[in-house]
This record gives sequence, structure tokens and C-alpha cells, in this order.
Amino acid sequence: MGGKRHILYIVIAIIALNAIYLIVHDMPEKSPPLNEFEKNIPHVTQQQFDKKKVHLYFADKDNSFLIAEERAIPQSPDPAEFGKAIIEALIKGPLEGLMRTIPVDTTLSAFYVTQDGIAYIDLTEEIQEQHPGGIKTELITIYSIVNSLTLNISGIDAVKILIGGHESMTLAGHIDLRFPFKANMLLIR
Repeated sequence: MGGKRHILYIVIAIIALNAIYLIVHDMPEKSPPLNEFEKNIPHVTQQQFDKKKVHLYFADKDNSFLIAEERAIPQSPDPAEFGKAIIEALIKGPLEGLMRTIPVDTTLSAFYVTQDGIAYIDLTEEIQEQHPGGIKTELITIYSIVNSLTLNISGIDAVKILIGGHESMTLAGHIDLRFPFKANMLLIR
């Protein structure tokens, strides 16, 4: 009888150890407690720290040409996400010495890239309503956007500009916006 009891104790011990093992390994890992300072920091992934140097194109003082301003923009492997970051930086304007090309109240409504490399950018109506006008200024605004996207993102070959969610004939009465634009190197100095 003693041998059967001994085997029973061993079986109970094995079952208990297996139960403890499963409980411990299925429990979610607990993080160490955070202090008050760490609680207020949003979770940041390594990708958010990676930045890529790009050239944003702004107008010169005479509003005749585009001049590149180097910036470090958060990098994304998705051309649409990276394009959004570039457009938002363009809307914020140059850091020093150059002229903004997009009216300050303009916001980006949507941005996507097709498989054939055409970026569709939808800007709010402020780009039209607050634009100073003139053919040269209109060219500078359009190619500030187009060159900043096509010359920095290999997945974008051309840019189609939409305003307020719709196709617009022109930006300020001069340049036809119905077709996608490719980069224009002649405007860059």
C-alpha cells in the first residue's frame, strides 16, 4: 500500500508543478512601476526617432525661384505617411530667409499614393482663398509641393492637387490643376 501512496504523491506533485508552470507562464508580464514623470511620456517607437534629411522647396525673396531648405523629417517606409510629413512641414513654412509658398491656414485633408506613383494631395480651401495670386506665385506654390514630394520620395513620380476634396480647374486662375505634375527643375536655384 505504501508504494501506491508514494506514486499518488508523485502524480499530485507533478500535476501541481505543471499547474504552477502554466499559471506563471500565461500571466502577462508586469512592467516596473513608473514614476510620475514617466507616466506622462507617450510611448515612442524607434521608428518615430528615425529621421531622414529632405529638401523642402520654398520661394526666394523675389518669389521667382525655389530654394531648397534641408530638414530632418520623421521617416516612414510608407510613401503616403512620409509625404504627409513633408506637406505638413511645407505648410509650417521655412525656418529662415525664405518665403512660405502655402498660405498659413491651409491644412492637409488627405494624401495617398497610387500604385503607378501618383500622389493625390487634398488641401483645404484656404490654399485657394488666401493665395496672393499671380501666375509666377501660382507656379511657385504648385512646384514647391510637387518638387518637395517627387524629389524626396522615390515612390512618387507625379502629384495631383485637389482642393476641398474636389478637383479644381486652377489654384489662383492660371495653372491647370486637372492633371498630375512632375518635378520642375528649372524653377530651382
